[in-house]
Amino acid sequence: MPKKAKTKTIYVCQECGYESPRYLGRCVCGAWNSMVEQVVEEVPAGQGAGSGKRLAHGEAAKPELLSRVTSADYDRVSSGIRELDRVLGGGFVRGSIVLISGEPGIGKSTLITQAAANIASKGERVLYTSGEESEEQIKMRADRICRRSGLSDDLYVMSETNIENIFAQCEELKPGLLIIDSIQTMYTDTLESAPGSISQVRACGNMLMKIGKKYNVTVFIVAHVTKAGDLAGPKTVEHLVDCVLNFTGERNHEIRILRSFKNRFGTTSEIGAFEMEQEGLLEINDLSNRLLDQREEAAEGAVITATYEGSRPIFLEVQALVADANIGFARRTSVGFDNQRLAMILAVIDKKLGIRMLDKDVYVNIAGGLKPDSTSVDLGAALAIYSSVRSITPGPGMIALGEVGLTGEIRAVMNAEKIVLEADRLGYKTMILPADNARKLKRRPSGLRVIGVKNLFEAVTAFKNGVL
Repeated sequence: MPKKAKTKTIYVCQECGYESPRYLGRCVCGAWNSMVEQVVEEVPAGQGAGSGKRLAHGEAAKPELLSRVTSADYDRVSSGIRELDRVLGGGFVRGSIVLISGEPGIGKSTLITQAAANIASKGERVLYTSGEESEEQIKMRADRICRRSGLSDDLYVMSETNIENIFAQCEELKPGLLIIDSIQTMYTDTLESAPGSISQVRACGNMLMKIGKKYNVTVFIVAHVTKAGDLAGPKTVEHLVDCVLNFTGERNHEIRILRSFKNRFGTTSEIGAFEMEQEGLLEINDLSNRLLDQREEAAEGAVITATYEGSRPIFLEVQALVADANIGFARRTSVGFDNQRLAMILAVIDKKLGIRMLDKDVYVNIAGGLKPDSTSVDLGAALAIYSSVRSITPGPGMIALGEVGLTGEIRAVMNAEKIVLEADRLGYKTMILPADNARKLKRRPSGLRVIGVKNLFEAVTAFKNGVL
C-alpha cells in the first residue's frame, strides 16, 4: 500500500469546479451555496505546476523545433463495430483515453461489452473493471450479447473500486484495453474524500492517464451525467481525456445516437447510429430509411427535411400540430426540436406571414427520436406548422431545408449540394432550399426540381405550388 500523503482542506464548487481555500457563499461562476468541502493531497515544494516538465532520467525537457518533430502514425485497434469506429475516427488509438457518457439505461455498458468482446476475440487482452456491477452481472450481459460468437479467453472482468488495485492488475496482465465502469465509483487511498467527489474523480482520472501512457493501454471510461445531461464531476477530466463521446436516445424509441464532442485523433462531426434489441446494440447503416420507414404517405402537418451529420446526409420527418388554445396561455411543446428555436420560428410566422399564433397550441415532433443540432431543419419545421394551420397536405416527394432568420430570410446551410444529390438518388421530386445554396449548385440533379427561396413568404408560396 502506498504511503499516505499530507492532505489539506479546500472548498470546491460543484457547478464549475472552482477551488478556494475558504468557504464562499457565492462562487465566482455565480452559483449560490455550491461549495463543498474536499480533502486533497498537498503537493510538495518543487513538484507543483511551476517545477517544470521532467524526463524519466531526471533531466529537464528541452524545446524542439516544430519543423523537426516527426508526425506519428497512430496505431489504431478496431472495435469490431463500424459505427463506433466511425465516431472514433477509425478505431481506438493505443494509449488514448476515451470517455463515454449517457443517461442510465441508455446502453453504455452494452456498447462497451460488445466492443470488449470483439477486441478480445482478435487476441487482444481486455480488462473490464466495474465498480457498479458484480462479475456475475457482467457475465449475464455478455452471454446475452455474445450468444452467437461466444466469449474469448482474453476477456477478463473484475469488480473493483480501488484505483491502486486496478493499477497493480494492469502491471500484471498488461491488457491492450482497460474499461472503467464508472469513474464516479473509483477512489484512491491517497485521499480521504468519498468516491465520486471532485477530488477523487480528478485524482483517479490522472492515474488512469498514467496507466494509459505508461503501458500504452487504451482506457475506456464510463462517466455519469447530471440532470441537465452534462458530464458529472470536474471539467478537468474532460481536458485530460483524448476523446469524449455522448450516447443519447429516447427510452420509448429503439434508436441510439453516439456523438463525439472532443476527439484529438479524429473529427467531432461524425455520429454513430444504433438500434437497441434483445441481443444488444445493432448498427444502423441507413439511418434515413430507418427514420422514414413508418411513413406511408404525405400527411397534413408532416414535412420531410434533411441535415448533414459527419459524412452523410440524414433525411427525417418534422411533424407539427396547431390547435386553438382554449384555456390560459398557449402551449409550446417540442420533442427533438429546440424549444427556443420553435418560439423564434412562431414569432417569424406571426410577424412575416400575418398568421396569429398567440392563441394557438403548437406541438412539434422529430419522428424517430432523433435530435438534430443543425439549423437546416428550421424551414421544414416552419412549413410543417404552416401546413397544420392551413390544413394543407404537402406534395408527394417534397423536401425543405434551410435556416430561418429573424427577419424572415432563409439563410444558406452547409453541405446543401450533397443533400440535394442524395435526395435525387433517393427519388424525391421537389426540394425547397435557400436561394444562395441553389445558385451555388455545381451539379444540377436530373430528376429533382430545385426551388431556391430568399424568405419565408417565397418558401410558403413554393410549398403551396408544390401541393398543386
